[in-house]
Amino acid sequence: METDRILLRPWHEEDAEALYKYASDPEVGPRAGWPPHRSVEESLNIIRTIFHNDHTWAITLKATGEPVGCMGYYPYGESNIPIGEHDAELGYWLARPYWNRGICTEALRLMIDYCIREKGFRTLWSDYFVDNPASGRVMEKCGFRDTGMVNSLSHLYHADDRPVKVMKLETGRYRQEETHLEIVQ
Repeated sequence: METDRILLRPWHEEDAEALYKYASDPEVGPRAGWPPHRSVEESLNIIRTIFHNDHTWAITLKATGEPVGCMGYYPYGESNIPIGEHDAELGYWLARPYWNRGICTEALRLMIDYCIREKGFRTLWSDYFVDNPASGRVMEKCGFRDTGMVNSLSHLYHADDRPVKVMKLETGRYRQEETHLEIVQ
């Protein structure tokens, strides 16, 4: 999946150094609910285990080929929040040097389009820590609406005292409002 600037592609073992470079930043992981990476070996292990599936992709800059973030979805049974059998929860993170450039919004729009057109999910969900409102703004730009639900996800890093706001996107509504992005696979 791609746009003019970015490519969503599977993670590769040779991405471990780039992953560590950005995932070791103490401002990145905790905002998404995981601890900063401590070594290239830890990043490689994350690629081999957590990212090794058919629903997690590297957000890669086409100009450099470097992965600068992660985008994916959790199907029913793997989600952090209660979702329906035909729903998915979307999640993402982006390296700090690329914040506020529209890259995350662009990647999320690609993922939404994929989840609707290719996977046929009926409702998409996402959530963000209340102390990370920028993530919520990305969701809103992509059509997600606040459900009014606040959840405590104690299995996430530093989540015991950091509630998350739950957002929802009805796929029928997205089809009406969507911006047209060309999907190339």
